Amino acid sequence: MSYEKKYQFWLNQKDLDSTLLKELIELNEEQLKEVFHSDLSFGTGGLRGIMGAGTNRVNVYTIRKASKGFATYLNKQKAKGGVAISYDNRHYSKKFAKEAAMVLAASGIPSYLFEEMRPTPMLSYAVRHFKCIGGIMITASHNPKEYNGYKVYDHTGAQVNLETAEKIISEINNVENPFEIDTLDNELIHTVDASFDDLYLAEVEKIQISPKDPIVKIVYSPLHGTGGTVIPKLLQKHGYDVHPYMPQMTPDPNFSATKSSNPEEEAAYIETIKYAKEIDADLIMITDPDADRLGIAVKHKGEYHLLNGNQTAALELYYILSEKRKKNQLPANGMVYKTVVTTDLIDEIAKSFGVKSESTLTGFKFIGEKAEQNKKHTTYLFGCEESYGSLVSEFVRDKDAVQACFILAEMANYTKHIKMTLMDYLDHIYQAYGYYYEYTKSITLPGISGLEKINQLMSHFRQNPPVIYGKKLESYDDYQKSIKIQDGSVSKLDLPTSNVLKYYYQDHTWIVFRPSGTEPKIKIYFQTVGQTIKNAKAFIDAVLAELMKEINAL
Repeated sequence: MSYEKKYQFWLNQKDLDSTLLKELIELNEEQLKEVFHSDLSFGTGGLRGIMGAGTNRVNVYTIRKASKGFATYLNKQKAKGGVAISYDNRHYSKKFAKEAAMVLAASGIPSYLFEEMRPTPMLSYAVRHFKCIGGIMITASHNPKEYNGYKVYDHTGAQVNLETAEKIISEINNVENPFEIDTLDNELIHTVDASFDDLYLAEVEKIQISPKDPIVKIVYSPLHGTGGTVIPKLLQKHGYDVHPYMPQMTPDPNFSATKSSNPEEEAAYIETIKYAKEIDADLIMITDPDADRLGIAVKHKGEYHLLNGNQTAALELYYILSEKRKKNQLPANGMVYKTVVTTDLIDEIAKSFGVKSESTLTGFKFIGEKAEQNKKHTTYLFGCEESYGSLVSEFVRDKDAVQACFILAEMANYTKHIKMTLMDYLDHIYQAYGYYYEYTKSITLPGISGLEKINQLMSHFRQNPPVIYGKKLESYDDYQKSIKIQDGSVSKLDLPTSNVLKYYYQDHTWIVFRPSGTEPKIKIYFQTVGQTIKNAKAFIDAVLAELMKEINAL
């Protein structure tokens, strides 16, 4: 069906939501094409997009359609159990969650619907706790306020794998009319109230390794999101001197008191750094709206330094392994997981402690899937990705910023007891393993023309590997073709297919090209190892400058 026919079909719906109808009437021709040229598609994190009218937007009808497709898939599996459903602070999140529950109810599937917004990792835990056959999280993670999304989980508490996602997508595509989907509000919808917090937090508390008398001062912000419901009370219970930044503690879909909802961006820290300076805090911790990512800023020599996701993960892993070894708690079959765009420093740290590591495709769904596959013959120790996500204990099967906050508080407290900061601790790691430096360049290219440009860039670099002055290209991986090319020979990659390219050069240097699965952007990841961080950064800056010249010339 053409976008014009889709538009007319929506306009002709007599019960169309009045807000969406008004929006449709006001769209110009270019906007019409944008919102109807395709349907929202599953990426590494499920459905995610801008809210509004149309098949390519997140609205009550696309949410119902996704839920109906998921329900049909579950019923065909003939598995018994319900679906856990949670949501974040965004516009319509609570409504979308209830709509999903009502579509499931009309299909005879029970649900466990959180009464109020709660973090994504709590949803993952709820799937396992209630012995569910699936889960739904209404969230757009760290995206701007215009976005919302729909993440789908399997019975293990992990996001659905690629094979399952394809089956669900097929069922979603079979839903011909999103305006004729039955909904029911009945006894199949069970409410999960605040008492569930204690069950989840009791599991989080078990990740403590070497707690000491609390002397560290912490500023915390949930960026108006879900982390504020559980993180401050967890830290306070354990005696930490935590100071929530109150203007950002209020649930707010407009993110009014922050310039960014993304802890990967410096703008998200502006206000909390001001507050931390006022009270002389040692550490700032910021979680994204659905509390699966954690960003930190550390006071060091009178200034607050932002750490990236790779650095925070390296700190967590080194602390966990070193403290467990002191207590003779390191298992012989320990396993650490990371993604192909995460720093190799993780592998080096694991190796030095006699622990195996494994890399997956980007997206914590793959780490969750691997943890499930390997659970009978390995002991899970840690999982992480470069985009500020980690998982300490696998009672959750998604990244968990609540766990990350708890272990980081313990670490910051530990380093303060020994007259160090986390920056000192990080430098200690660099001195032992090398000064690893990583950088991610995101290029946003919205709309149909943007998608065409992204495809052009991937095609170009698939044919023309980037040239780095002074560094020999040693090998490269094409995950779309599932092959590794090295010295002219081709070998098979044991990972799912994905439109990702990774080029390996001398001296632990690599470049990865990856179109985002949930946002209109292409990401380019870099790593190198230098004599100092400053030296390594200067090298990557030069490589990026040359690469951008090539990109801009296309």
